[in-house]
Formats: sequence, C-alpha cells, structure tokens
Amino acid sequence: MYILSVSEMRALESTANIAGHSYAQMMELAGQGLALAIHRRVTVKGRRVLILVGPGNNGGDGLVAARLLQETGATVTAYLTQPRNAAEDPVYRQAQERRVTMIYADADRNGEELGRLVAQCHILVDALLGTGAKSPLRGAVADILRKIQNSLAQPSPDPLTRLNTVPEPTEPRPFIVAVDGPSGLDFDAGTVDPLTLKAHLTVTFAAPKWGHFRFPGADYVGELLVANIGIPENIDMPKTSPQVATPALIREWLPPRPANAHKGTFGKALIVAGSVNYTGAAALAASAAVRAGVGLATLAIPNLLHAALAPIAPEATYLLLPHTLGVLDVPAIAVLAEKLGDYSALLLGPGLSHTAETTAFLRGLLGLEPKKRNAGFLPAASESSFSAARQFPPLVVDADGLNILSEIPDWPTLLPDETILTPHPGEMARLTGLGAAEIQENRLEMARKYAHTWKHVVVLKGAFTVIAAPSGETIVLPFANPGLSSAGTGDVLAGAMVALRAQGLPAFQAAVVGAYLHGLAGELARQRIGDAGLAASELAHLLPEARRRLM
Repeated sequence: MYILSVSEMRALESTANIAGHSYAQMMELAGQGLALAIHRRVTVKGRRVLILVGPGNNGGDGLVAARLLQETGATVTAYLTQPRNAAEDPVYRQAQERRVTMIYADADRNGEELGRLVAQCHILVDALLGTGAKSPLRGAVADILRKIQNSLAQPSPDPLTRLNTVPEPTEPRPFIVAVDGPSGLDFDAGTVDPLTLKAHLTVTFAAPKWGHFRFPGADYVGELLVANIGIPENIDMPKTSPQVATPALIREWLPPRPANAHKGTFGKALIVAGSVNYTGAAALAASAAVRAGVGLATLAIPNLLHAALAPIAPEATYLLLPHTLGVLDVPAIAVLAEKLGDYSALLLGPGLSHTAETTAFLRGLLGLEPKKRNAGFLPAASESSFSAARQFPPLVVDADGLNILSEIPDWPTLLPDETILTPHPGEMARLTGLGAAEIQENRLEMARKYAHTWKHVVVLKGAFTVIAAPSGETIVLPFANPGLSSAGTGDVLAGAMVALRAQGLPAFQAAVVGAYLHGLAGELARQRIGDAGLAASELAHLLPEARRRLM
C-alpha cells in the first residue's frame, strides 16, 4: 500500500473521477468505511455520537457516516460549521431524512450547546477539515476546536476514591475519531495546529498520507485504518512513492513451512556476537532466530561466555572462539573462516563491543590488515589467506558491527552484495558522517539515498522503521511503539532477520518480514502490559505468535 502526498492523492481522485468513478461515489464509500471502522472499534447502538461537520468533502464523509450510524441505532448529532443546502447537497439531505439532529455553529455563538454535546457524547467524530488544510486554524473551525479543548480539559468529578484496587480498563469517553486525519494536521509535513484534537482512531481513504507517519502529527493519529473508496485497480499509483507494509504483503513473503520439512529445510544461521560486557545480546539474537523459524542457530562467541549462555540459549549450538579478556580478537578469524561455508546466513555485531581487539577482528574478517599485533594463541589470518568478502554467506550487520564499519574507508565494497544493515539513527549518523538530527528529519530520503549509494539494504530503525533496497524500493513499517525503546530489542530484530535470510528469503524481503514480525510482536506486548517495561527476551518469545496472527 503506497504512502501518498496530498497532491498525489488529489491526482488519484481526479483520475478516478475522469475514469467514471465519481467523487460522489468515493464520498459514499468513504462514509461507509468510516462507519464500519467505528462499529468495529466501539459499541454504537444506543450511544450518543457527535459529528463535527466542516464545509468540504471531509464534512460530506462525516454526514454519510452520520446517516449510517443513525440507521444502526446510535443517536447522532451533526454540528456544522456552516449551513448546507438540502436541495444541492444530497448527503446532507439524506442525513436529515434519517433524522440526524443538525446544529449550526452560528446559532450556538456562546458554545453552550457544543459543550453539552461534548460532555454527553460517547463518540466524537472530527470531520471538520481534510487533507488541504494548513495551520494556523481560523474562523469557525478554530472556535469549535478551542471550545472542545476547553470542554475536554474539565475533569469529571468522581464521588469515590479508590484505595488498593485495580480499576477495570474503560473505553475512553469520548472516543475520538478523525476523518482522514485530525483537523489541523499537515498531511505532508506532519505538523499540527495547537488546537488539533488527539484521535484514538483515524480513518483515512485509499492510501495513508505522509503526515500520518511524521511527528508530531503521528502522535495525534491514534490507530490508523485505511478505507477503500473504490479507486479502479487499473489506475497506477505513483511509482516513486514508498509503500507501507501490510499484513497481506507480509503473508505473501513469509517463507513456507512444508509438512515434510526437517531442520535443514529452514536453513542454518551463524551469529557472531557477544562479549564479556554484553553477554545477553548473543542469547537474545539466537533466541529470536529460533523463534523466527530457522532450522539451526549457532552462536560464535568468545569461549569465556559459553557457561553463561548455554543455560539461557539451550536451542543454539556453539562455535567457541579465541578471545582477549572476553572480546573477540584476530585469532578468532581462522576458526570462523573454516565454518562460514556451512551456513546459509551470517549475523555480525550484537554485543561484540567496540574495542581495539574487535576492530582488528572485523578488519581481518573483511580481508584487511588488522592493524594490531596478534595477542591471542592462534596465528592471525592474513589478507592473502582469507578474504571474507568473497566467502561470506548472506550477511546481516548490526550494532557494534556497524560502529566498527563506520571507521573503515570504503567499507560498503567489502561486504557481500545486498548485506542487510540495521542502524538506529545514531549508528546511521556514524556511517554517513551526518548528524543524528539530520537523519531523523529525513528518514525516508536518508535510507533511500544510502541504500542506493552503498548497494546494501538499509533498515533505519525507530518509530515507523524505513527499509530501503539498492533498487530504490522502500517500505515503511506501521509501528511506533515506545515499548521497543529498551536494550536488547535490536538484537531480537537482527536475530529475526538472519533467520529469515537463512530460510532463503531475498535480502529486502527478509529485512521487511523480520522487522514486521518484530513490530507486531511489540504490539502484542503493548496490548498485554502497556508501553513500558517490555523485556527483549519477552519480545523474542512473542515472534511465533506474531507469525500465527498473520497467518
């Protein structure tokens, strides 16, 4: 599903209208989708619904929904910024015929009626302004939103004081629904007007817009649903637009699980990870790889860590490597080189640490002069005896692997084609030499640019993770979950990706599917425990359930 700019969405609707799918038909389907979304999220029958109706098509969508909600047992009031002519406006006339109560803002100058309606309603629908609106808000719309903000700010008195009890979760009241997006949102830039209402649910039409995924606007959207308004399938979407990952796409890309499979069917992943200070990272990556369906996960770790890791990652096998004071060093290269050909995918980086020893290790692994005297007990691999760039299996590089790469000139040329790189903004800044703020302000452009420049798949992590292929194909994930902002969740992500790469998925698909399963597992955790306190080990354990939900 493509993410569109405002101008692209207008062009799409215009093309559909010219092709015979009229604006009136699109409005009817938009209102139907809005009403259906509300029905699926909250109880409607017997509830009071307040719909704020603006002057344009957005208000028309709201009036269609008003009619349908009234027909299904709600008591609906439409609060209009300006009068509409029933003779010229069929959606207004049809809502009137279904006995939707109409109140005009100019007849309620002091806002008392609006305040009463807000205080009494169970569902509040914001259909004031559509995609073309820009801040600052003015006139009747600004007055209405200001009065609603004031009304919502008044606390409801509770005659009881609860002590030592856990109250049952309740449906928010009012449950706020935005039509296309909250009024005051810039649908391209993601900025918001100070009067903008925060929605619990946003129903947009045909395609999501950029403002839904850009902060601060993304914080005002709530849950985002996309309603079909009947755009003919033969009308092409803009090919330069990125897509947002959908469950249907991920289902299509998930690797098959044949009934007559054996562990070799699902590949073998080698995970080079861990150090004395970051022991858990290796366990998390291995656990995630297993939970993401790999046939065999092997941890290549400093041998000092084996006793600690074996009890917490019993499903893994182990390749024990020489080390210096608990971190991998140059002598580990020779041991690792003998085994690389046995594996269908390789992960480098989680918890390696960023020391002189690990830097020398990774440089040597890439076939470069380690620039460090060998301090181990095995001879160092030489550039002439081992060139990993020609012998690596499909590769994922994460965490300290990325930090070390950032110090090596021309590092992209040393990696196998379409290596998956998984930087967070700070790591991306180090790899590019740019500031983290600049990376965050231009996440899509940065991921696309450097995927093309480096010729590798870039997974720019964060709220609405961006995944870009060297070809320019780009996918944005629909997840923004503060619960994932804790140590170890990135190790889980990397483990899931290497598992899918080992199962035979191409690099871009493995990155997208792994990141989606990771994000969906985070949403399952948020439903259960909230958006704080999620442990990365719990996230790994939710990966199979995320896959099951998709299927």
